[in-house]
Amino acid sequence: MTGPKAYLTYASSVQVGAQSGMRECKHQFAWDRWNCPDSALQLSAHKGFRSATRETSFVHAISTAGVMYTLTRNCSLGDLDDCGCDSSRNGKLGGRGWLWGGCSDNVDFGERISKQYVDALETGQDSRAAVNLHNNEAGRLAVKATMKRICRCHGMSESCTMQTCWMQLSDFREIGNYLKVKHDQAQKLELDKRRMRAGNSADNRVAMADAFGSIARTELIYLEDSPDYCAKNLSLGLPGTEGRECVQHGESLTQWERRSCRRLCHECGLRVEERRTEIVSSCNCKFHWCCTVKCENCSRVIVKHVCARRHGGHGHQRRKPRGPK
Repeated sequence: MTGPKAYLTYASSVQVGAQSGMRECKHQFAWDRWNCPDSALQLSAHKGFRSATRETSFVHAISTAGVMYTLTRNCSLGDLDDCGCDSSRNGKLGGRGWLWGGCSDNVDFGERISKQYVDALETGQDSRAAVNLHNNEAGRLAVKATMKRICRCHGMSESCTMQTCWMQLSDFREIGNYLKVKHDQAQKLELDKRRMRAGNSADNRVAMADAFGSIARTELIYLEDSPDYCAKNLSLGLPGTEGRECVQHGESLTQWERRSCRRLCHECGLRVEERRTEIVSSCNCKFHWCCTVKCENCSRVIVKHVCARRHGGHGHQRRKPRGPK
């Protein structure tokens, strides 16, 4: 299908996919100095959002992955009229003791349609557009890289003498985890700016091809160093870390979460402030015949830790950061 009908058919899946990508972005960076603020959503409209930092590389990758993921899932669920399971390999020997079969998720369909929608947003011919397209592709490849082979046993009394297997999408959280590692390992693209300025468009394409040549398609890349996410910068839409919550105690905290107060507060020249809030709610409710419910009022104190300015401090000096932002 082509034209307006096709656009409307897939548009809702594209929108839902992009939104799920941004929700995952907020989850992955919840305890980072840059926490995927709402200003990152400007990416979808491309209004004044032409930076190409390590963080925007993740935004491109995760939002593109979300679009591809949702299209693929909706296709396999039968929500879209013109696609279904990928049965191209069904009946073929996949390995010792198993055959391809079942309903494999049609990632080729999701990849093709997401590329038509998301990559079409990049209308420029400059290095930023090339970097964004590369990171879009890395997001799509992440969906493929995290797929799982699911198998079902066959044979007398489930002896599993033969298995039927198919490929299935992983939980989207796994894709987010995969791309977060890629973000931490992202490579800065070094372009010969003198060559780019002096040459014509053909020379520019050659220069970009040379720069991209040594970077795998699965890796995230960026052009510019990240700004200071500790400080508030309204022109860049950065809220800073003052007022951000961090965690010091709790069960099942990761090492990254346990160090959030140091990373968000201390290393940004702020102090950790403990804030207590008393919450009163109904409790110990009992039913009395007939027909009333009587409850007691119970109070509990919620303790939060937030980053705050040091007493009498303006323009305080930051501690030297350790590790990634």
